[in-house]
Amino acid sequence: MAKRGIPPLFQELSENDNIIGIGEGHKWIRGENTGQKATVVLVRKKLGKDNLLRGSIIPQRLNNRPTDVIEVGDIRLYNDRTGMMRPARPGISIGHYKVSAGTLGAIVKDRLTGETLILSNNHVLANSSDGTDDRAAAGDIILQPGSIDGSSDPAEATIGYLERFIPLNRRVAASQCPIAKLFETTLNKCIAIFRPNYQIKVLRENDAVNVVDCAVARPVSEAVVTDEILGLGKVAGIKEPEIGMEIKKSGRSSGITSSFILATDVTVRVDVGNKEYGIFTDQILAGPMSVPGDSGSLILTEDNHAVGLLFAGSEKVTMLNRIDHVFDALNIRF
Repeated sequence: MAKRGIPPLFQELSENDNIIGIGEGHKWIRGENTGQKATVVLVRKKLGKDNLLRGSIIPQRLNNRPTDVIEVGDIRLYNDRTGMMRPARPGISIGHYKVSAGTLGAIVKDRLTGETLILSNNHVLANSSDGTDDRAAAGDIILQPGSIDGSSDPAEATIGYLERFIPLNRRVAASQCPIAKLFETTLNKCIAIFRPNYQIKVLRENDAVNVVDCAVARPVSEAVVTDEILGLGKVAGIKEPEIGMEIKKSGRSSGITSSFILATDVTVRVDVGNKEYGIFTDQILAGPMSVPGDSGSLILTEDNHAVGLLFAGSEKVTMLNRIDHVFDALNIRF
């Protein structure tokens, strides 16, 4: 491959900090390709003439061709979503130290204190805890990347600590009744005499349903996180989900994908692992746009407004919590 130097025109134009590149292309006018050859000028942001300093206006012609100015933002390397990233950004691997990995969904604020927090699912940051099962507790270590994505030094991978979570209710759960526990212990002592490889568990039916699968963690410092979603940019706000709305996400496993909202106000039975399930109400149903490891991804509209938090799915559909329910449950905001 021939060695090439920096084009003189680039050296000249790049003295303007807003200009970051040049190339050859076609002239576009109001979204239409004219087919006319043009010198393409890449700028961080298009500015009106009133906001440009004297001498920084891009000429209408360069290299004997018309110019075509394209706004491209800040161009940076795309880091591996499963590797360590500092500052960490939404769309990459994260997880409670006892789980494999999920997706860092968003950087949010506590409504009361204004403290910066990391948002994802309960089953990503709190190990699917129902709040009584010792699966997780406030202060537990949160890793970035998640444990399945590896780190030779867990201390280096520690990005924060579990702050709070909404319990994940299972339809059938271990009984917390002292009498039931005593009965279970007594039976297991008896059965151990004859069948030492067997155990009896006393379970209770749980009528509680779930509206959200969410949790927040407190980063070790604000400097280790940034709110710009990998590949999608900053969140513009929140919108009400609508049937047919086009949506997108940036996730740890499948990257940037898109789909449509198929249904709202959905009640659904969800497999939560270990042959257990939970009932979720007032959910959003979307088309296929995720694979395992994408849990926790923030769901955005085309114009980057948040509508949901991805928490479950199959090969055919994706399930989302409403983002307003998530924010109210955790008392957070953007």
